[in-house]
Amino acid sequence: MRRMDLEVVVGIFLLMGIFALGYISVRLGKMEVFGLGGYVVYADFPTVGGLKEGAAVEIAGVGVGRVQDIALVNYRARITLLINNGIELQEDTIASVRTKGLIGEKYVLLSPGGSDEIIAPGDKIREVEPPLDLEEMIGSLIFGKF
Repeated sequence: MRRMDLEVVVGIFLLMGIFALGYISVRLGKMEVFGLGGYVVYADFPTVGGLKEGAAVEIAGVGVGRVQDIALVNYRARITLLINNGIELQEDTIASVRTKGLIGEKYVLLSPGGSDEIIAPGDKIREVEPPLDLEEMIGSLIFGKF
């Protein structure tokens, strides 16, 4: 009987360990397990300058979503943004690709406007600011092309 009790305890401990590892993996990977959490809006940029899928979407430094997809549509980069439920974007919101720090990761910054109209799920953000190209800026400085 004692051997059976030991095996049950070890089995329960092993299952708890597997569950804990799965939970930590999902939390650290910032994965959406059940597709919870928001609605989709689009923004078309001339270039995304190294932005990756899964990058943060922020308003005033607060995370409000993620970049779900980046695709080429009519020779422009269409970014699909998954915005958290409860966040409403005004019609004149400006989307821009920014860098955290000097050479940090890229993210999308949303600057809300003052319009009373709200962007509906599946609509497009019309105002965009492409990312600054650091190499182009340095090249123009070196060669004196302002």
